[in-house]
Amino acid sequence: MQNLLCLFVGLIFLTSTSPAQILTQNFGSGANAFSMTFVPITSAGNSPDSNTSSWYSSPTGSVGYAYYMGKYEISRSMVEKVNSDGSLGITLQDMTSYGGNGVNKPAAGISWYEAAQFTNWLNTSQGYAPAYNFVSGSFALWTPFDAGYNSSNRFRNTLARYVLPTRDEWYKAAFYNPSTSTYSYAPDGTNYMPKAVASGTDPNTAVWNNNSRGPGGPADITLAGGLSPFGVMGLGGNAQEWSESFALGVDANNPSSLRSVWGGSWDSARLTSLDEISGMPSSELYNTGFRIVALPIPEPSCISLILIGMAGAASRRLLKRRG
Repeated sequence: MQNLLCLFVGLIFLTSTSPAQILTQNFGSGANAFSMTFVPITSAGNSPDSNTSSWYSSPTGSVGYAYYMGKYEISRSMVEKVNSDGSLGITLQDMTSYGGNGVNKPAAGISWYEAAQFTNWLNTSQGYAPAYNFVSGSFALWTPFDAGYNSSNRFRNTLARYVLPTRDEWYKAAFYNPSTSTYSYAPDGTNYMPKAVASGTDPNTAVWNNNSRGPGGPADITLAGGLSPFGVMGLGGNAQEWSESFALGVDANNPSSLRSVWGGSWDSARLTSLDEISGMPSSELYNTGFRIVALPIPEPSCISLILIGMAGAASRRLLKRRG
């Protein structure tokens, strides 16, 4: 009976815990409702890309677990709706000089701290723990006294589901090909620069070098070029993106240290696997946005499920006797 219970519960939880297909998550309510699409990033335990060794980088891209990467960058509309629903007060870059403030443009001009607060709202609005620790409005690393503390990543609370991508999570989603178990130079699975376009979805294209096409500026997040081998859009060009991680070589005990930035933007050519840059977490850079990672929901152990079921049965028997 217990084995049948475990099998039944395992089947129920399988789809929510194993990244195998595209995931759509809904947030907000009423006029502030929006959805986000996440792509499964599989091949857990892949080797790092040793070709990233240079004066500013190191072997990158190995991730020991499966996860979901946001298929698109976070849009201005999403930030505006979270601002309205959660009273966060996140500011956005005025893009009038860069093609306009369309609601589906990437949320440029966001600081790392603001991206972290947006991410925390995604978690708390769905009943999860916040990913990042803000004490009296100031960012702090998690400590061993905090529930969800992880000594190997003091940024991220392990009880959160939605997080900013680490350097390795971002890099793997952009440059790793699960079919060949190899890394590419560009985020479209090739070893040459993608064709520069103003917008679109054609394979092997990206929104970069856009200042030569009139006023320039980013494309809508769903028209930000071709996909990575995993099926993620805009990892090269459009808006460069914050990662969760410290920049390499900085003081990892200082929560105000530089953060890692990847992917280039519409007005740059820093799209490749060698093009990591950094930024102060308080900086609101006109060409920098972000995207979100969703972690699988932990599957409860079979023993836990049996104990829960047994406790429920005992409670029902007690209530029946009392009745």
